Amino acid sequence: MTELAPFRIEPQCKARVWGFCDLRPWYDRVAEDEPIGEVWLTGDDCRVSTGPHAGKGLGAVFAEGHEELLGAGAPSPDSPLLIKTIFAREKLSVQVHPDDELAQKYGQARGKTECWYVLAAEPGAEVELGVKPGTTLAQVEEKIRTGTLEASLNAVPVGAGDTIFVDAGTIHAILPGSILLETQQNCDLTYRMFDYGRGRELHIAKSLEATRLTTRAGKIAPRQLADRTVLIDVEYFRLERVPVEGSRTSASLRGGEEPGLAYLFAAAGAGRLTGPGFDSIELPPRGMVAVPAASPEFVLEDASRTGERLNLIRIAPNWPG
Repeated sequence: MTELAPFRIEPQCKARVWGFCDLRPWYDRVAEDEPIGEVWLTGDDCRVSTGPHAGKGLGAVFAEGHEELLGAGAPSPDSPLLIKTIFAREKLSVQVHPDDELAQKYGQARGKTECWYVLAAEPGAEVELGVKPGTTLAQVEEKIRTGTLEASLNAVPVGAGDTIFVDAGTIHAILPGSILLETQQNCDLTYRMFDYGRGRELHIAKSLEATRLTTRAGKIAPRQLADRTVLIDVEYFRLERVPVEGSRTSASLRGGEEPGLAYLFAAAGAGRLTGPGFDSIELPPRGMVAVPAASPEFVLEDASRTGERLNLIRIAPNWPG
């Protein structure tokens, strides 16, 4: 394969009725009109800002060179993961996502299993995840009609550093009080059950069809290894928190894995990638760099300002089966 150097991806802000107008200090962005609720970091329309593909959308880069990005033998040439930050000033809708089988029944390429890594949380912050034991699908349907569905959902306390798995088919809602890094299958398909009277479209029939009353969703205990902390390792994605004491080589970032696509996210602090054959790449706070499978070897150094440290989250796709 032809070498393809790492490259930075520019974040893309998405207007959401439940978001904030001012994302500072997380991002230097103030909305001119509609509030911003999501910042997409690996969306197909996110622009590459460094290297030979600068100016192109990420989806176009995958279309042109998926083997260099993903490695040989990937089951799909498409970009596998959509990663974004969530800023909720108000409650999001109560919703559910379909699995692959149901999504494909309705003409979509894939479903939406996701996870949340909590970047920050206020005291008492919670999310709602799954239904309480004994709740039936008929009761869910009735509570949607009467606007009382939240009473049947599990409230899960969250704090900075927590990881929450949201299996497809799990009824859930993001509440105000936390800032989340969301990693999901590259699909933005959501079935809304209840939306607090905002007037947006609901998808009650499909949401009930997608709902599984018992799922694997929940808070995931981190797994400590010698050189990293595995936050979650399931089908579709693996997230790790990798300490960078001064610098690390690209081989040590992989931790013994064969070369494959990975994303490097600076949850705090900043980094810099240097290597032969490409200009140095800055990884700013809350920034994202893609490391292709065909990347040349490089060094990542902590480029944080005095008093800060690079808090690096490494995200890689997992292929089911």
